[in-house]
Amino acid sequence: MKNRPRLTRARLRELLHYDKETGEFRWWKRVGNEMRPGSVAGYVQIYVQGRGYSAHQLAWLYMTGRWGRPMIDHRDGNSTNNRWRNLRRATASQNSANRRRPRHNTSGYKGVRLSRRSGRRWRAAIWKNRRKIHLGTFPTPQAAHAAYAAAARKLFGKFARPE
Repeated sequence: MKNRPRLTRARLRELLHYDKETGEFRWWKRVGNEMRPGSVAGYVQIYVQGRGYSAHQLAWLYMTGRWGRPMIDHRDGNSTNNRWRNLRRATASQNSANRRRPRHNTSGYKGVRLSRRSGRRWRAAIWKNRRKIHLGTFPTPQAAHAAYAAAARKLFGKFARPE
């Protein structure tokens, strides 16, 4: 299979219109049977010239003329909200810090789990640049979460999402 050239800002603007207030991409031109002028191109993944692109990466390219590297972060954590004011460049570590609490979390708090070794104590830990930082064990999950939240604010600043 032949490699397709990467999409340019000029070609993107020729095919799609990006509304920075709503975060929507709409087709300018008819491209294929389903892509009619004015129809929404997609919210998460958009296919252009047979290649799939993340909508937030296309928004960044559309507005700045450059690909958002290393990553583009959604401030509110909602990957379908591609409004310009909701997007910002981030490292992988910053992007990870802005994630919500995982669904499989049983403590109810991000960065907190029941310690297996110390009985009924709660362990707090945070990840930074692929390294786990142990914050200690605590008598309650709330105390462990307070330690996690303080560490998140210190390590990640505006990217911290301790809840």
